[in-house]
Amino acid sequence: MEQKNFANAISGAKIPILVLDQKWHRLFALSGKPDAVKDLEKNVNDALARQGKLTQELKELKKVKNDLMQGIVDNMDESRRDSNKKKEENKRLIEEVNEKMAANEDELMELPKLIADYNKGLMLETMTYCYDRLRVNYNEAEEISEWIKRVRVDLKRNIIKKQNREINNKEIYAYMHDIFGKDIVEMFDVQNSDIEITTGDAIVGDTSDSRKLSQGENFDTGKKEGKDSTENQSDEQSSEQQPDGQDTEGQ
Repeated sequence: MEQKNFANAISGAKIPILVLDQKWHRLFALSGKPDAVKDLEKNVNDALARQGKLTQELKELKKVKNDLMQGIVDNMDESRRDSNKKKEENKRLIEEVNEKMAANEDELMELPKLIADYNKGLMLETMTYCYDRLRVNYNEAEEISEWIKRVRVDLKRNIIKKQNREINNKEIYAYMHDIFGKDIVEMFDVQNSDIEITTGDAIVGDTSDSRKLSQGENFDTGKKEGKDSTENQSDEQSSEQQPDGQDTEGQ
């Protein structure tokens, strides 16, 4: 929208008194109100307070005027000097009250426009703040989204590496049993107790175990895992080898 059209649209918009809306205050709940917003908010609050004060004064002045006029009416039939003096005093006071009421009424007529102007300025400053905040949040969300994508790739790659390392350990341990025998391996297990290797009951120094591992069979069931599982494992190993440019599973 062109700037001129935008300004015309804004000038004709009906804007609620923002400082009276709790949702408006919630806009700044996280980061607090900027100084520019605080200054404009104070202007609106001061104008509203002035409007309330003048309205209350006007009501009180009207009451005083009515009392003074009633005093004049009550003393109309009396011709004594004190009575005449009191009537003159009441008239003088009524004139002062009228002047004060007129001044209050004039100011009260100007205040709505002043409040609207302050409120419009507050609206513009609020919208500037909000859209700046939206822009910052959007950019940060995009950065986080890119970070999540990178982490997912790294996570997938590391999961594959972890699985391949565990498979390699099982192969090594099975070959150790095949070559050196159970008794010798168990003695070395005690000597190297800092290494925790999950092997399963089936790995006990039989050459058939190594063959089962290389063929992708399940030690717990003694059954082959199936074509899909074997192909997936082969693909994962290939994926790990490609980034490094070499076979990561070599002993």
